[in-house]
Formats: sequence, structure tokens, C-alpha cells
Amino acid sequence: MPKQVDHDQRRAQIADALQRLIARHGLEGVSLRHVAAEAGVSMGSVQHYFASKDEMLLFTLEHRNRQREERIRAQVIAGGERTPKRILRACLLEMLPRDERSAADWLIGVAFFTRAVADARLAEVYAEGVPQLHEFFAGLIRQAQEAGDVAADVDAGHESAILWALADSQGSDVLLGHRSADDAVATVDYHLGRLFTR
Repeated sequence: MPKQVDHDQRRAQIADALQRLIARHGLEGVSLRHVAAEAGVSMGSVQHYFASKDEMLLFTLEHRNRQREERIRAQVIAGGERTPKRILRACLLEMLPRDERSAADWLIGVAFFTRAVADARLAEVYAEGVPQLHEFFAGLIRQAQEAGDVAADVDAGHESAILWALADSQGSDVLLGHRSADDAVATVDYHLGRLFTR
């Protein structure tokens, strides 16, 4: 009897292989053949699931975004009480390259961003994701304001942009050795400590 293949699982397996290759070699030198070898499947299998490299890249970017959301959700659930401050901290720390896995993820993000500058379909995924994240951050800040944990005169929209920039801008310094991951986390905690009254 032929083996049943979980198509979603196989697509995710291929996307994970592509992410590993991007983290090691960058995006431009990666071919469908390289991805097939990394995933341990045939070229035909990769082409069965993805008609082109661009289609595979788009799926992989969306897959990566789902993986990040799952990791953040798991961190928040594992930490106990789900306060706006804890949720924001989990999101911000997920953006920082603090270990081998998150450093690879940061490099993958840079590769996709660079490609998205010239690729309208990838840019569309970014155009949807970043504003949604900013609004999510702002919503958490407003929720904390209602609870009295953030001052009423704080502009949630501007603060959301500051939080994004705070985490996003530190990644390159950490990977280049100009700052340690612990320093980057301390800076996030310092700012959250100033924003939140408790």
C-alpha cells in the first residue's frame, strides 16, 4: 500500500529546509535543487509542491511568520499571567538574535526583506504584517492604559513604533558583536520599565 503523504507537512518540511539554507548561505545562491537536497526529497517533489522559486519563497515567508507567532504564544503561555507587558516583552525578545535559532531567524528575515524590496508579492506580505504588528502593540499599550499600568498621556501608536524600532535596530549590532544579546534584552527591559508603571 502506498505511503500517505501529509501535503501540509511536506510543504513545511521544504520551507524549513529553505530557511536553513538561507541562514547559512543567503537567499540569492539557493536553487530548487539545493532545497531538495536539504529537505531530503527529490527535485520532482519540490516542483510538485511549488511551481517556482518565487512561490516557494512566498510560502516560506508566511510559514516563518506562523512559526514566530507560535513561539511567542508558547512563551507567553509558559510564563503564566498574560499581561500586556509580558506579551510585548515576548514579542520584542523574539525579534532579537539571542541564540543560534533566533540569530538564524534574524538573518532569514533580512534576506526576505532585501528580496521584498524588489518583489511585489513578498512586499505585500510585509505590507500586511508590519502594520498589523504595530496595531497589536498599540492595542496592548491601550489595554495597559485602561488598567492604569501605562500613563494616560502616552501615544500608543508612537510608542508601538518605538518598541518595534528598539528591537529591530539592535539585531545587526548583536550579530556584528557590537552589543551582546544580554545588553539588547536589558535595553528592552529598561524601556518597558519606563513605559509601564508596574
